Amino acid sequence: MGTMKQVVALALDGVMAFDLACAVQAFRHGPGKTGEPSGFEMRTCGVRPGPVWTPNGFELRVEHGLEALAEADVVVVPGIGIPTLPTPREALAALRGAAARGATMVSICVGAFVLAEAGLLDGRRVTTHWAYCDEFAELYPAVRLDPTALYVDDGDVLTSAGLSAGLDLCLHIVRRELGAHAAAELARWNVTAPHREGGQAQYIPDAPAARTDGGLAATLAWAVAEPAAAVDVSALAAHALMSERTFIRRFKAQVGTTPRRWLDAQRTARARELLETTRLPVEVVAVKAGFGSVTALRAHLRAATGATPAAYRRSLGR
Repeated sequence: MGTMKQVVALALDGVMAFDLACAVQAFRHGPGKTGEPSGFEMRTCGVRPGPVWTPNGFELRVEHGLEALAEADVVVVPGIGIPTLPTPREALAALRGAAARGATMVSICVGAFVLAEAGLLDGRRVTTHWAYCDEFAELYPAVRLDPTALYVDDGDVLTSAGLSAGLDLCLHIVRRELGAHAAAELARWNVTAPHREGGQAQYIPDAPAARTDGGLAATLAWAVAEPAAAVDVSALAAHALMSERTFIRRFKAQVGTTPRRWLDAQRTARARELLETTRLPVEVVAVKAGFGSVTALRAHLRAATGATPAAYRRSLGR
């Protein structure tokens, strides 16, 4: 591993502990029982060293002030309990300075309000918690808000929807920087999915997802474990003991995307992991990942990463 990336989280008064913990779980401790380095070093700062109030029934104490942002490769801004509260001017200036220096700027949940207040999101595609999207859009009309996304990667600015979507975003950053295997190991350690398909519409009250009574967890787990057997939507429907039409309807409601898109994403993730961690021939990787042919594998991998299987293995293979 080369030089560690320096991650600094900004804990403002009112910080949501869960949001901050998403970053801690991803960047401060590596996957595995030994907590080996993950490629990142993380610190948490406040406007000044000392206590930081939270709405979660306890107080945090941070060792660093805003000067820590001057050394950050990645700046993470967790949400605060009342997102429209004005941010201290010195914190806004420090965030602008980090962005101007080339740091990657990340917000979790309603932390997007802070980055927008700093003027760092104008013209950028972003997301935030669904419950605050209308308020955000009214306050910051120059920002291209996507209220449906779990997270948005806009290059050097990355934003997540609410709460656990922050962990989805942090896993995405690990995947982007260290590869699919590292992200999968980190997800396994945190007992969460390496990648969730669909958007936050599936979690909004009164959306179809809130009214479904059928669970698809067993079928999804089977498809991930046996990608070569889950050849198409009809196979998924048969495993779930449903008609194909009923399965598609329930899948869209519960997962937020189509079965085909979800299958393609799972196969691509499996192929990336095999290319990174094994020396299996590409033809075997295609079969084990469920693509069936190298042509299909190559097309999906190029769409996801911009690389051919051989180039991807040269870049991230172990």
